[in-house]
Amino acid sequence: MKEASQSTVFGKRREPHTVIIARGDEIRHFQVRPWVAALAGSAFAALAIGYLLATSYLVLRDDLIDATTARQARLQQAYEDRISALRSQVDRITSRQMLDQQLMEAKVGELLDRQSQLTQRQGRIEPILDRVGETATTLPSEVPLPSDKPDVRASLTPAGASDAQYAGLAAKPFSSWSTRNSSAEAESSADRADRLFVAINQSLRSIESDQLSRINAIAEDAYQTADAIAGALKDSGLEVDIAGETGLGGPLVAIDTPALFDTKVKELDEALDLLDRMKTEVRQLPIANPAPGYGVSSTFGARRDPLLGTPAMHSGMDFRAPSGADIRVTGAGTVVIAGWNGGYGRMVEVRHAGGFTTRYAHMSQVLVKEGQQVAPGDLVGKAGSSGRSTGPHLHYEIHRDGKAINPVPFLKVGKTVSQYL
Repeated sequence: MKEASQSTVFGKRREPHTVIIARGDEIRHFQVRPWVAALAGSAFAALAIGYLLATSYLVLRDDLIDATTARQARLQQAYEDRISALRSQVDRITSRQMLDQQLMEAKVGELLDRQSQLTQRQGRIEPILDRVGETATTLPSEVPLPSDKPDVRASLTPAGASDAQYAGLAAKPFSSWSTRNSSAEAESSADRADRLFVAINQSLRSIESDQLSRINAIAEDAYQTADAIAGALKDSGLEVDIAGETGLGGPLVAIDTPALFDTKVKELDEALDLLDRMKTEVRQLPIANPAPGYGVSSTFGARRDPLLGTPAMHSGMDFRAPSGADIRVTGAGTVVIAGWNGGYGRMVEVRHAGGFTTRYAHMSQVLVKEGQQVAPGDLVGKAGSSGRSTGPHLHYEIHRDGKAINPVPFLKVGKTVSQYL
């Protein structure tokens, strides 16, 4: 092979590398291009690197697998711990809410019992108030009690929630979930229910206090009225032993509210019974005015006789009633005389309780019959001038056990106690 040199305008031409292979008489040659050499080198380098990587993977594979498994185990353990913490907190809150629910149910039952008790008490008070002619104070038409027992657990996650639900909670930041839960607990339904129960309890206590105050006021008024009537009778010398006053005393022993209510009701019954007996006795006494609206012309006691002009005993009192004026009975009783009776002229005599009798004389007309029952204020006749009389008037007498007594104290008592009857 001869090497040829060739001159060019721009310099020498670079010949490619040639590989010559000789085998006996056979000669072969190959030209090696630069890009072929680069490609071959790259391929060799890639194979070498791949071989090294494969060798390293085979050597380090077990370590990588162990590290990945350990990392996954740590992540799983962390999620399980968080789920367990969330579940424990939810269970704890649920248990607390269940206790609150039971407490509220007990409170609702207690309030319903108190409402029923107050209603029953009101039923006992109303007949007593009817006795004194007062309108009973009734309970509100709608007491603000809850119709259903509140469920304070409705807003919580059930204790039996699935792990996927807990995992969903765990995926969120634990601190933010706790903050929201704490704020919800700060204003829970149990707190709202507690405020409602306090308001209802105060309302029921107010009604209960009003009932006791009303009973005390009525009993006190009944005792005061009975004392006033008894005092008026005593001042006029007409004492009536109704109360049977005795000494009282003993140690102070406190009683609970239900027993206190029963005691107050019993005391009120006793006070009203005493007042009724007092009024009944007083109504049987001749204390009313037989000729209301007319003045007195002659009083009880010694005076000059209107016909003879000599001193005489006047056994009654005279009223300036014109002829035909209404004459009314002064107390409940029974008519024993109704007609002409000597100097009394037309007269009516009424027998009352306690040995009292009253006489209404000189009437122009008698309007009742013997044996007739009369009540205070009933019409018994008309004023006139029959019998031993100098002109139209009413002669009125009061006798006790057959003896004439002064009617003036009876009229004073009647004027005083009429406001209580």
